[in-house]
Amino acid sequence: MNETPNGEKPCVLLIEPMPSWTIERARDEFDLIVLPHESKRPQKFLDNVDRIRGIAMPGFATVDASLMSLLPNLEIVACFGVGYDGADVSYAQANGVAVTNTPDVLTDCVADLGMALILACLRRIVVGDRYVRAGRWKSEGIMALNDAPRGRCLGIVGMGRIGLELAKRAEVFGMSIAYYNRSERGDVPYPYYASTKALAEACDVLALTCPGGEATQNMIDGDVLQALGPKGYLVNIARGTVVDEAALVQALSEQTIAGAGIDVFVDEPNVPEALFGMENVVLQPHQASATIETRTAMGNLTIDNLLAQFGSRPLPNQVA
Repeated sequence: MNETPNGEKPCVLLIEPMPSWTIERARDEFDLIVLPHESKRPQKFLDNVDRIRGIAMPGFATVDASLMSLLPNLEIVACFGVGYDGADVSYAQANGVAVTNTPDVLTDCVADLGMALILACLRRIVVGDRYVRAGRWKSEGIMALNDAPRGRCLGIVGMGRIGLELAKRAEVFGMSIAYYNRSERGDVPYPYYASTKALAEACDVLALTCPGGEATQNMIDGDVLQALGPKGYLVNIARGTVVDEAALVQALSEQTIAGAGIDVFVDEPNVPEALFGMENVVLQPHQASATIETRTAMGNLTIDNLLAQFGSRPLPNQVA
């Protein structure tokens, strides 16, 4: 149990949703205040703003300057996830607040889902499931042929940990790899393209594994989708904001691209309803890291970052 010199547990604000076992461990370690959403201001929160020393937040929550400024003794914002674009890092840095995340522990699971979405799109796995359930196999015969991954090029936007793991998986299925990154990597054997549009023109499947935030907002726009072309697929396991969602809906409806596998959206859980009736789209509820094993490791690492801060130890995963 982590206690201050006066015997009190450090006060931590936890923003839901987080796994129940993470919340239970947090209650053991901290004097915990739970918010159902970052916009809520219950009385318990208002009564303890001077005591709150840390925030535990999902990576997609918004912890901005207006929230942090209410907490004069805030020391750390611990993000439950590899992405931390929901935290106002500039404000945190200017006010001596540390920001941490949970990398590495979710890399494999996110890459796994990325590969699953590639296969689901190319092999039309979800379409085939619907075809059988609707009795169409019996009434209409064999379903239309689909596309094999072997021999196709996977273009990866963001060649970090997850991008590298996705590349390894795709190579097993006989795909070649190319990539776009903020800068070319000397330790990566794949061809580098200097723009997302150039990469889209060169590949058959464009997979997004880059960070969110202002720097990548709407990076994949109508021009990039046009370059991907009518035989190309988009797979997004990054952040919804990386894609111009209206342009994507238009490209899919007009068959500017062949299809898409999407795990993340701009305004979750609100998904453009126009996508619901499209057979060339595979939709997921932001679950790339959503395995019991990975979410347990993420929760423990989030708490470990908080404990290190309150114990004046080096932070395991400080990003700012």
